[in-house]
Amino acid sequence: MTQPKVYKPAGQDGGDEIVVASGGKITVESGGIINVKTGGIIKANGTQAAAIADISETEAVFSAAERGKFNDILAALRGAGIIAA
Repeated sequence: MTQPKVYKPAGQDGGDEIVVASGGKITVESGGIINVKTGGIIKANGTQAAAIADISETEAVFSAAERGKFNDILAALRGAGIIAA
């Protein structure tokens, strides 16, 4: 019998982990949400993406509005645990 592509690791009762093996997938249907709680992180290959510094006021190539929008995006990515704070 072959191992399914989505499974609970052996010996885990109660289930605090699920494994999605190569070829497996997670499908979030219409209206579904993946909710990362405060302090939760998203990792790629076991590592969270490195921190990215906000654009400072001294960087003249961007307008104040552009800096604000960019920094808001960074804040959202940090808040979702996608990049490190």
